[in-house]
Amino acid sequence: MHDWLATPPGQYLLAWERAQIAHAVSDVFGFHALQLGLPEIDALEANRMPHRWLATQSEAELKTSPRVAFVTEFFALPFPANSLDLVVLPHTLELTADPHGALREVERVLVPEGRVVICGLNPVSLWGFRQRRARWLGKSSLFLPPEGEFIGYLRLRDWLRLLNMEIEDGHFGCYLPALSSQAWLQRFGWMDKAGGRWWPILGAAYFLSAVKRVPSMTLLNPLRKSAIRLTGTPVSVANSAGYTRATGQIDLQDKRSESTL
Repeated sequence: MHDWLATPPGQYLLAWERAQIAHAVSDVFGFHALQLGLPEIDALEANRMPHRWLATQSEAELKTSPRVAFVTEFFALPFPANSLDLVVLPHTLELTADPHGALREVERVLVPEGRVVICGLNPVSLWGFRQRRARWLGKSSLFLPPEGEFIGYLRLRDWLRLLNMEIEDGHFGCYLPALSSQAWLQRFGWMDKAGGRWWPILGAAYFLSAVKRVPSMTLLNPLRKSAIRLTGTPVSVANSAGYTRATGQIDLQDKRSESTL
């Protein structure tokens, strides 16, 4: 994918994704941030966390890009659970062998309320249609790189929901046709303004950000206490003759006085 990103449509895609990521990560606070893959984008440049790393799956990228900190499998990250505040995935899920496993691993290493930012190519777009058409016809010259597989926007949202990740923002971009010439891309520049209004879900790329939510603790009701019962202790009251007696008991002295009267 590195060679394709150096072409005019690749640069056009990178410019849009840089702007979306910079806006999303600039106000995310914490201590540890991680970018997985695609050294062409410095996804953490606008972020102000003290510890920021770029990881890759290829040792070749480790040698060519000075920003790469280490090489790892994206579905087995060398971080303890609940340790990262931000993870950025620029086309990472498309280029890994186990995208669902990589997303589960991201959920594991994120702290509660941590954020994940994802960029991907939209299969329901002019670019995606040209790519599928070229594969159906058996053409060797594809518009997009042959590596990786498209992951649909709605499908990715379902994956995130299953992992208790709440979607914060999601939108599409890059509405220009699948053209390889810079001159033709500029000629159809008006489609970027019209696309967001008239056919918003047909952008060549999508952007998504989500927050890891942890279910809050539920307090159990205390054991039901038995109802308080009043004891049958007699209460002392005064009678008409000035004597005191206990209710519920017969005063023999009062009976004698009543009989003499």
